[in-house]
Amino acid sequence: MLVIVAIAAAVIALWLAARWRRWRGSVRAKRRAARAGAGEHAAIALLEEEGYVIEASQARVVWAPLVDDEPLELELRADYLVTREGERFVAEVKTGEVAPSLQSAATRRQLLEYSVAFAVDGVILVCPERGEVHRIEFPTSARARSDSASRG
Repeated sequence: MLVIVAIAAAVIALWLAARWRRWRGSVRAKRRAARAGAGEHAAIALLEEEGYVIEASQARVVWAPLVDDEPLELELRADYLVTREGERFVAEVKTGEVAPSLQSAATRRQLLEYSVAFAVDGVILVCPERGEVHRIEFPTSARARSDSASRG
């Protein structure tokens, strides 16, 4: 009888722990979503202050990189398409401590992907929590090598 009670108690404890993790995760997700939403709203004002005109929000493009000579269609969605002085940019809004930096591999790769897939003049990294707007340029390999050689 004691074994059955112990098993039942263990099952109940596991069930409660799973429910707690799920609830706690959803609270964090809601908090992150609210922070991101507020950041995107604040980013509009920052971009406009810097002279950018918002052309589209949640802009989508279908991009088809080739895998073994076969196109693989992927849909990408960027926060904003903006223009300034005749140039067109993807503007990506990042909040938090790590994401608004090119030191973050995920952010760096996302911006590089956008610069290629959207065929724009450049990408803009917006950090509304810091009040920062950065134009990011990715040099080609040849340009990066020649820049390194000239410094060396």
